[in-house]
Amino acid sequence: MDDALAHPSRRTRWLRRKLAASAAAAVAVALLVTGSGYWVRASAAEHVYELASVPAAPVALVLGAQVRPDGTPSEFLAGRLEVARRLVEADLVRAVLVSGDHREWDYDEPGAMRRWLIDRGVPADRIVQDHAGLDTYDSCLRARRVFGVEQAIVVTQSFHIERAVTVCRRVGVDAVGVGDDSVRRFERAWRWGAFRERFAAVKAAYDVLVGRDPALPGPPETSLDDALRD
Repeated sequence: MDDALAHPSRRTRWLRRKLAASAAAAVAVALLVTGSGYWVRASAAEHVYELASVPAAPVALVLGAQVRPDGTPSEFLAGRLEVARRLVEADLVRAVLVSGDHREWDYDEPGAMRRWLIDRGVPADRIVQDHAGLDTYDSCLRARRVFGVEQAIVVTQSFHIERAVTVCRRVGVDAVGVGDDSVRRFERAWRWGAFRERFAAVKAAYDVLVGRDPALPGPPETSLDDALRD
């Protein structure tokens, strides 16, 4: 045993210091989570709408989520896509940018999203794919830098929408958001998503603060401009 811990009084002091350090770390984490959550909510205030009242924008930015092994969207992703379909149907957007993960050849969120929308009547030439939207920050930043999005309606689940709107606005997109609530019936997954948001807000604050580049920056693309001109 370490000489410093051999004597009972020294062990007691060591334990007290360890406990104090642990308590201080716990308080710091709690403050960080609380502060990041407040920042997200305050930044998104007055920019989150119901579908019936959201103002029109040129583009709907639909954030990716899980795709099943057969290539079809999960219920959560399908809920987001249905909101986007309704935005198109109501002439509230002229194009849809579907942004998600396609790092593996056999896992393609944007492709699944595009097929779902086309199968439900959204014209193919109004859908643009971002295959490198690996997380919320990357999707928002690539929408601005790669696809030139200046104004958009962001679409995701309602427990995620404040963070998505906040990040998009902080990276230069004049964004409002519409959250999907149709999958609240999946209570366990919904609660987990809402819980995860508390810590995801910390990462969002860090990403915005340091201004990190997206994982796959990519050159500017004109595909969205083409879709908006049609």
